Amino acid sequence: MLTASWGGLGILWETEVAMCVIRPTRHTFGFMEKHDIFTLSFFDEKYRKALKICGKKSGRYVDKAKVAGLTPLPGRDGGVYFAEARMVLECRKLYWSDMDPAHFSNPKLNNFYPEKDYHRMYFGKILTCYAR
Repeated sequence: MLTASWGGLGILWETEVAMCVIRPTRHTFGFMEKHDIFTLSFFDEKYRKALKICGKKSGRYVDKAKVAGLTPLPGRDGGVYFAEARMVLECRKLYWSDMDPAHFSNPKLNNFYPEKDYHRMYFGKILTCYAR
């Protein structure tokens, strides 16, 4: 689990897709590499404190869901999502690609990467949408 605000939705290869980016230094990166299914959970503002915990703590050292007070649930297609989310997309990985700083059209984008830990982009086919 990680807190992210970079990503996107759209149509690619005649398929509804979600795109997310993860730095290779994040604990979640290993899970994305190991598994074909991933979920994206969207929360109401009242969960901002919980999401800040998830963004600041590493899952290597702490059970973030427990500390943040979030309830993990099994998804229909093998992913895990959170009962408190207002919407969840369960996705199957279709493609990944590493960001290459040589392709930045604006050199200032390198300022986002002082550690040179460029994101890996993941595109997933949206399998299921849970909404409440």
